[in-house]
Amino acid sequence: MSDVGSLDLSTSTAKDEPLISLRSITMSFRQQTVLRDLDINITRGETLCIIGESGCGKTVLLKLMIALLKPTQGTVLFDGKNLAKLKEHELTQVRLRFGFLFQMAALFDSLTIFDNVAFGPREHQNLPDEEVVRLVSDRLIEVGLPPGLEQKKPAELSGGQRKRVGLARALALNPEVMLYDEPTTGLDPIMSDVINELILQTQKTKKTTGIVVTHDMKTVSKVADRVVMLYPLARLRPGEPQMIYDGPPEGLEDHSDTRVRQFVRGEAGERLREMAQARRDG
Repeated sequence: MSDVGSLDLSTSTAKDEPLISLRSITMSFRQQTVLRDLDINITRGETLCIIGESGCGKTVLLKLMIALLKPTQGTVLFDGKNLAKLKEHELTQVRLRFGFLFQMAALFDSLTIFDNVAFGPREHQNLPDEEVVRLVSDRLIEVGLPPGLEQKKPAELSGGQRKRVGLARALALNPEVMLYDEPTTGLDPIMSDVINELILQTQKTKKTTGIVVTHDMKTVSKVADRVVMLYPLARLRPGEPQMIYDGPPEGLEDHSDTRVRQFVRGEAGERLREMAQARRDG
């Protein structure tokens, strides 16, 4: 058996290696640890949803993937490169391979919609003006926004429109990887489904790798190839793993771990009992 394993390893190619690899990751802020000894590999073209209660470190994971944060312990690899060992200009080149849709879209309020979407290409690509105009128009059409919004400011748009502009801006540099931080937060059910469809469309047509942080189980069921669920460290016993699920979305509903089932179903019984016990202990 060992001979077969070594043969498989020796004949593997770079294509088989994870695009993003988080190895033994621990992340602490002063005295508070939010991530502990995590190992996650993400393959090219995969859409991974990261779920879990608020405060369990999901958004921190996204920031580690693009070296906006450095882990307290462990290693983050992107395309085989250790991000901690890259120089700043090398990190900049790596980050240009990512698109990031922030939780509240994070548009530049003082810029028009056109200038928001054009910001990345203008900063990092030497394109003629007419090419920038075409690119912005194409990206806004891709996310389903009607003509005539280009000269508006973000404050003039609805929440769903701002999210779609944020997605258009993230796609402007044709990223290999898309990071989505709570993409449907604050949106009504119909607009949430529009965003989910756009995520699905982006992954299929552009063949990007996607990492989605979300509480929305409809998003998970619609866009995920794979789901990772994290649990708050403060509620784990010593030595208990923080990742309590890693598998396909269809395995969540009937998983053997009660914590997974309760989160997916939105059942607060166990959490309410914990809160009541905490009050008694206090």
